[in-house]
Amino acid sequence: MGALQRVHDARERAIAVLSDAFAQDALDVDEFERRVTRVHTTDSIAEIEAVLEGLPHATTALAAPAPAVALAPAGDTPDQPPQTMYAVFGGVDRRGSWTVPRRFRVVAMMGGVCLDLREARFPRGVIDLEVKAFFGGVQILVPPGLAVEVHGTAIMGGFQNVNRSPPTPDPDAPLLRVRGVAVMGGVDISMRLPGETERGARRRQRLEERRQRRALPPAT
Repeated sequence: MGALQRVHDARERAIAVLSDAFAQDALDVDEFERRVTRVHTTDSIAEIEAVLEGLPHATTALAAPAPAVALAPAGDTPDQPPQTMYAVFGGVDRRGSWTVPRRFRVVAMMGGVCLDLREARFPRGVIDLEVKAFFGGVQILVPPGLAVEVHGTAIMGGFQNVNRSPPTPDPDAPLLRVRGVAVMGGVDISMRLPGETERGARRRQRLEERRQRRALPPAT
């Protein structure tokens, strides 16, 4: 087994441990995303394992195989024309099990797009996603195991930049590369477990905030 494959396997196992800890409320949303980002952005197995310090059953879980990001069948080529999704004065919602094209474009103009990638199948290597939001919004939901690289520009709007790509990318592992612009609009990229609803994520965040308030010392 090559060094790159060993790092890849350690990364997937660590993400499985973190996902389980998040599902069991051992990690809040912010800490979960912070640790997953650290796992994605290092090629050191020792640093990957250090991210799991303090988690219950981390050593046992590391020995178990992790569910990998679903891969699409081979056959696509980088020079294929991009597929485009438009939301103009309306909304588009793409979710469930579907195959993500290697080149993809999303345009929201006075409309909204929800792009749920948690159950999607990805081609190997880099997937280029171009996002343009004009007086509209684009929400992108990604699974914990997917490496992401974002370069966006916001003009009187918001474009969330999330960078959790490994220093030495595995050519066989999917890497979502998001580029684009938001003009008086917003692009939000968030990580959520498969099957977790927006309501469930908000409930988890509220419970964590309550736990933190209860842990504060009484006011004098």
